[in-house]
Amino acid sequence: MKTHLELRTERLLLRPIKASDAAEIFTYRSDAETNKYQGWIPETIEDVGSFVAKVSTEINISDTWFQFVIIDIKTSTIIGDVGIHFIDAAQAEIGCTLAKNQHGKGYASEALKAVIDYLFHTLNKHRIIASIDPLNMSSISLVERLNFRKEAHFKESLFINGEWVDDIVYAILKKEW
Repeated sequence: MKTHLELRTERLLLRPIKASDAAEIFTYRSDAETNKYQGWIPETIEDVGSFVAKVSTEINISDTWFQFVIIDIKTSTIIGDVGIHFIDAAQAEIGCTLAKNQHGKGYASEALKAVIDYLFHTLNKHRIIASIDPLNMSSISLVERLNFRKEAHFKESLFINGEWVDDIVYAILKKEW
C-alpha cells in the first residue's frame, strides 16, 4: 500500500512523513525536556533527515516503522508525529510525540483515535500496544483514556540515553475498541 494515505480528523491532518519535514520536526523533537521519555532526540536537522530516511515508505509492512506527521489544519504546521511499528500481520505498536506548546489541547487523543481506527478497521489489526516509560504519566493517562489496559511492567529492560529504564506495555484488542 503506497503512502498517498491521509487521515483527517476535525482539526488534524495526518500524512506520511517526508524529508522536507525535517526542519519542522526538529523544532519539537529536539526539545530534550519535553521528550525526555523518548528513545530518540535529534541533535541536528540532519539527524531528523536520517530518521526519515530509515522510516518505511509503505504502510503495513511487518517489522518496519511507519511515521505520520500531525498537521494542524488551521495553521498548516506540523505539531507532532505518530509512529507505527508493524510488529507482524496482526499486531502494531503506536507512539506519539507532540510539540510542547500543543500539549493539553486533545490533539494526541484525536490523532491516535484516527490511527487506531485505521489500524483496526482498515488494516484489520488484532492488537495494538504502546510501550511507555512508567514515569511518563501524561502518556499513561492518554492511553488509559483510549481504553488501553496495562499488560506488563518490565524492570530495567531498555537502555536509553545511557541508563537502564523500566518499560510498561499497554494494549488494546480490536474487539475492545
